[in-house]
Amino acid sequence: MGQDIRKMMRDYSPETPKLSEGHELRFEERLKAEDATPKQNVFSWMRVAAVILAMVAVGSVAFYLTKDEGAGNEITVINENDTTEEVAQSFTLGDISPDLKKIESYYTTGINVQLASLKVNEENKELVDGYMQRLSELDAEYQLLNKELNEVGPNEATITALVENLQLRLELLFKLKNKLEELKKQNNENFTA
Repeated sequence: MGQDIRKMMRDYSPETPKLSEGHELRFEERLKAEDATPKQNVFSWMRVAAVILAMVAVGSVAFYLTKDEGAGNEITVINENDTTEEVAQSFTLGDISPDLKKIESYYTTGINVQLASLKVNEENKELVDGYMQRLSELDAEYQLLNKELNEVGPNEATITALVENLQLRLELLFKLKNKLEELKKQNNENFTA
């Protein structure tokens, strides 16, 4: 009944377990499949929120700084929240999915920041008014696309058109800012010459 453990340990030779046939191949395939699937970063939404928060903060500061400098200037601001009762009871691009909500809020925040940072004076008022007219047209088109989204339902063409509309408005504001910078430089050159 009593056995000598030292003797048992001397005589012990560990057996290497045999894996089933094809085990390594199945394991490698699982690893490859896992590497191929995109991994969601836990903090990705926090990064997006931080960027949006920073953009809003910069826009607010720019708005309040330019508000005091150009007290006599008038800017026609496109209000994203002007909706009819019909649209208020319906859903928007952001209601379809969280990713589309991020895209929509990114572009609308960018548009609002760019609008807040515009400096309008008598020299550039005509140029700004032309761009604002085009922005109003794009906003009306956006409202029609939103109405179509509610009537027809979400489809790829409507969603793409809504996102492209937002992109186009933001690009238009960037072009306006570049034109205003060019006009300012041109006026400075004419003044110094």
